[in-house]
Amino acid sequence: MAKLLITDDAAFMRMTLKKMVTDAGYEVVAEAADGREAVELYEEHKPDLVTMDITMPEMNGIEALEQIKAKDPSAKVLMCSAMGQQNMVVDAIQKGAVDFIVKPFDEPRIREALEKALSR
Repeated sequence: MAKLLITDDAAFMRMTLKKMVTDAGYEVVAEAADGREAVELYEEHKPDLVTMDITMPEMNGIEALEQIKAKDPSAKVLMCSAMGQQNMVVDAIQKGAVDFIVKPFDEPRIREALEKALSR
């Protein structure tokens, strides 16, 4: 069973995503409320996949992605963005994100993105 780290500054979004991924058969090993926490929890838990919100306080998702990839080039990070953040999504993909999902979350799209990201 794949282990996931969910990163989002909104507790409601973490809860929503956690329910969707656990319903799909994945295990959530940790949750982070900002990029800095995500980097620390990544090192601690070494999850198979990280879902990463882009816009967060402390450290945004792009910076956290760069730090995680610098420490573990094989890390799989799936970016989550609201509509209208396409330029940041392109930046994230160029910096090593495996894919992105748009909020509000669509359960079939989440499952598809998780399967695709984990099969790489």
